[in-house]
Amino acid sequence: MAAPRDWLGTVEAEGIAGRQGSSGVEVVFPSDPATPAPLCPHGPTLLFVKVNQGKEETRRFYACSACRDRKDCNFFQWEDEKLSGARLAAREAHNQKCQPPLSRTQCVERYVKFIELPLSQRKFCQGCQQLLLPDDWERHQEHRVVGDISVTQLKRPSQLLYPLENKKTNAQYLFTDRSCQFLVDLLSTLGFTRVLCVGTPRLHELIRLKASGEKKSNIKSLLLDIDFRYSQFYMEDSFCHYNMFNHHFFDGKAALEVCRTFLQEDKGEGVIMVTDPPFGGLVEPLAVTFKKLIAMWKEGQSQDSNQKELPIFWIFPYFFEFRIRQFFPSFCMLDYQRFHRTFICVDEAMKYGCMLEVDYDNHALYKHGKTGRKQSPVRIFTNIPPNKIILPSEEGYRFCPLCQRYVSLENQHCEHCNSCTSKDGRKWNHCFLCKKCVKPSWIHCSICSHCALPDHSCGGPKDGCFICGELDHKRSTCPKIATSKKVNNTLFFRAVRKQKQRKSNKMKMGTTKGQSMNHTSVTRKKSRRERAHQYLCS
Repeated sequence: MAAPRDWLGTVEAEGIAGRQGSSGVEVVFPSDPATPAPLCPHGPTLLFVKVNQGKEETRRFYACSACRDRKDCNFFQWEDEKLSGARLAAREAHNQKCQPPLSRTQCVERYVKFIELPLSQRKFCQGCQQLLLPDDWERHQEHRVVGDISVTQLKRPSQLLYPLENKKTNAQYLFTDRSCQFLVDLLSTLGFTRVLCVGTPRLHELIRLKASGEKKSNIKSLLLDIDFRYSQFYMEDSFCHYNMFNHHFFDGKAALEVCRTFLQEDKGEGVIMVTDPPFGGLVEPLAVTFKKLIAMWKEGQSQDSNQKELPIFWIFPYFFEFRIRQFFPSFCMLDYQRFHRTFICVDEAMKYGCMLEVDYDNHALYKHGKTGRKQSPVRIFTNIPPNKIILPSEEGYRFCPLCQRYVSLENQHCEHCNSCTSKDGRKWNHCFLCKKCVKPSWIHCSICSHCALPDHSCGGPKDGCFICGELDHKRSTCPKIATSKKVNNTLFFRAVRKQKQRKSNKMKMGTTKGQSMNHTSVTRKKSRRERAHQYLCS
């Protein structure tokens, strides 16, 4: 699954949730939505601006919403840039070239033919990541082809497909079956009958497996995912090729209506959205997308149900809590800390011809500290009342009657904060100077006037708004932004006037020099050249 580009420097680090560093990139949502954003192979682009604390914003630009690396999608365009017809035509041709080779209808037709084949004729090309019909065999003779694809394998495409290439880590992370099973059991206990799976292919698989098993489940699901290869394995009412960072349905209005119908079935009752965005994803565009899905669900509600909210499980690292609650104040973070993913290595899978999965927490990229911790940093953010969500006592959870929610045994209730404050599975300590609980590894710094790691840099970037430094708002909503922009515009126009004056002076000197070549002696020409040289060098 792709994620917004980390070359923009936007990923928030653990322990600084909601804080801003010395520089970064923000998404800008234009006040005039009538002006469409330019398109890249992943749909409408997003408008970004690079900001530096204490400095004015720079020139705004459009970039891909879905790819975290410019090597995967190198789209870049200044907001005020005017493109020629030739460049626009070349861009359109490039976008078309990058689209999936088969349409959604063609994929469905091929899938129907494939499942009708006898087992011996069901083949899958690992190199092309494609189900093969007999007419395709000759073109794939030199490729690594797997035969005897069973119905069980067709129902678990995430185990058949290699992860999409990622040039940074060459790997992908998917939920373990244990984590998916926990979610399915929880959704069933809460009484949901439909699940909109946004970027959770394995959860979608497990729900469908249970629905077709011996002990049939009554839960249905619809998968929205950016990986177009799932089109080969699902009918139109089970999968939509979708970009969650710009709310873009690649197959147009038909796919949009599939999603709308799914959300509004039974007048919107019994449905929940479960989403697992890439960890490098910006919270703001995700929040905008999720609000559009919520609005789609609300269209099917009666007037009496306007106050209801679409139930959501947003699965994300705990250090994004501040940002998520900025957009969804009704959300709370559950304390379930054993949400695991598997690490799938493409190189090894290609070498041995099978999927090799390693426990997510065993991978060095996501271990905490020198030795790591057993708990996962992944949490569930939800608008469902936490007292309705029962966490398993056999896994080390208890009900806190004061907080009215289930917490881990290590998460002790703080009488000063009146809450079970730990976020990462360790017992946090209350700092009376900061008036809040902090991580046990942090100490109070008298220079910074807040708690931090012992070896932190006191001269590091300050928290808060990039313009005024206040903590309660972002740069885009700063009350001083109007004054700041006015100053910036004055400086800009002053620089433009200076540049025009320099050009005018150069043109005058060129004219004077031309006249002297025609009407003066060699001595005067030399004198003028010397004076001009002195002027330019001054």
